[in-house]
Amino acid sequence: MSFSSRVKDELAKQISMARHCQIAELAAIMSFCGQYGRDSGGNYTIGFQTENEAVVRKGFTLLKKTYNMDSGVALSAGEMQGILRKLGWPEEPVSRLVIKNACCKRAFLRGAFLSAGSMSDPAKSYHLEFACTDERKARQLKEVMAGFGIESKIILRKKYHVVYLKEGEGIVDLLNVCGAPVSLMHMENLRILKEMRNSVNRRVNCETANIAKTVNAASRQVDAIEFLREHYGFKNLPQALREMAEIRLENPDASLKELGEYFNPPIGKSGVNHRLRKLGELAEKVKEDVLKKGGEYYDKKRHSDQSGERAGGKAHSAAGAGSQ
Repeated sequence: MSFSSRVKDELAKQISMARHCQIAELAAIMSFCGQYGRDSGGNYTIGFQTENEAVVRKGFTLLKKTYNMDSGVALSAGEMQGILRKLGWPEEPVSRLVIKNACCKRAFLRGAFLSAGSMSDPAKSYHLEFACTDERKARQLKEVMAGFGIESKIILRKKYHVVYLKEGEGIVDLLNVCGAPVSLMHMENLRILKEMRNSVNRRVNCETANIAKTVNAASRQVDAIEFLREHYGFKNLPQALREMAEIRLENPDASLKELGEYFNPPIGKSGVNHRLRKLGELAEKVKEDVLKKGGEYYDKKRHSDQSGERAGGKAHSAAGAGSQ
């Protein structure tokens, strides 16, 4: 059974105690899936056009409680007129007088969802909708939900005016208004679980990004310091920068905070970052000076790439010679 069907089964069991609320819910069911007819004897009949047996049972239960009418019983013209004056024609929106009270509006929304509503499994996505054959009915639904602080939207889909909700909070509020506490709690549990998973995923992604950023920064710092050692000399560095360079080379994987603790006395992350930045700027300046003088500096990454290319070229030549 789908989650939508479970919600409808729960709502179908909810019977309002007040007759005016029963009439409001019955009016909604008649408006969205009710039908009036006449039998071979010319008497009037009432039915419900739906595949959901729970909705049919609920409709006839409400007819029995409000008008003492059993299923399959024909009505006289006078009885039919009395029902029409209260419930209205199925082609028309429900009278505002029928749903003037807040409790009646709740019953109206319950009947509307039973008759024309559906929702997706909240474990997969959040989506609840009412398929209305008339734009006026769609706007009435939107207006009634707005009275409970539930924002919805209307879209035209083929021949239906669809009133829909896509926010989990709005769907939970609607289930509460309609009177489906079991379904509401089940959905809330799923929402909490989903939010926890999303929170954990965001935290893991953030930590992964921070680790990658730290590793990349440490690698650049070590390269810059090794370049200075080869082309500038640690003896030419100020005491603070020389000490920083030596500590970083000895601890290439340490964080800024950990690096600061190796100093005597210890220094903060900002102090470590400042000294490493100074070393990086100095390395760039020395590289520019070396290049201006027409010299070349040793780049480990470039040297590794070139070595790989040379090795690949030799292997290719050897293979060519063998084939000859």
